[in-house]
Amino acid sequence: MAKFDCDWCGKCCVSFGEFIKIERQLTERDYYCRYGITDEIFPVHVQPEFADEIEEEFTESGPNEAGSARKGCVFMRKNPDGKGFACAIYPTRPSICREFECYRMLIHHQPSGEMRGKVIGINELRTHDEILAAIWNDKIAHLPHPFNGHHAPAEHTHVPGTPSTHGHDSHILAHINDLAHGDDEEWVSSVSTVLAAHGYHADPVE
Repeated sequence: MAKFDCDWCGKCCVSFGEFIKIERQLTERDYYCRYGITDEIFPVHVQPEFADEIEEEFTESGPNEAGSARKGCVFMRKNPDGKGFACAIYPTRPSICREFECYRMLIHHQPSGEMRGKVIGINELRTHDEILAAIWNDKIAHLPHPFNGHHAPAEHTHVPGTPSTHGHDSHILAHINDLAHGDDEEWVSSVSTVLAAHGYHADPVE
């Protein structure tokens, strides 16, 4: 199993993070927040290096408005230790953030071990390997998947010159509704078998 490795891109914080709003300040570093889609209320504790700027924004703009001028989550901040973005409440981030993973499977070329693609959403492939893209579209994209009965299909391949049908929202909604990927083991097994027959190795993320 591959280990999920965050690259600090901030894309998840920009997308569904915009639904996280501060409801009330408790102390200089503690707040009650609300997740707009599920209406969940949860407490957060701000990391010390971000406390002043978040408190200043909240004081100036008030409840539900803090960070509204920016795109994304109010707690998404420039990474002080390098490139990308950091989460100001990472240790106390809500369940929607803890459960989200940008990708759920890595695909490697078997002889070389080189990583050739990532699977995100329900069954969306991102790759620049045209052979892998063709295999995915012909042999895998139409395999039955348990989530397709609950959410819209997410067939999608990111490769130059191929059509795209975005499926990101299906994956996000699956996590919001507490659906795990544990019930798609048969699909993962089928994908792994097809890829192995064509010289690729599927490495599901833990």
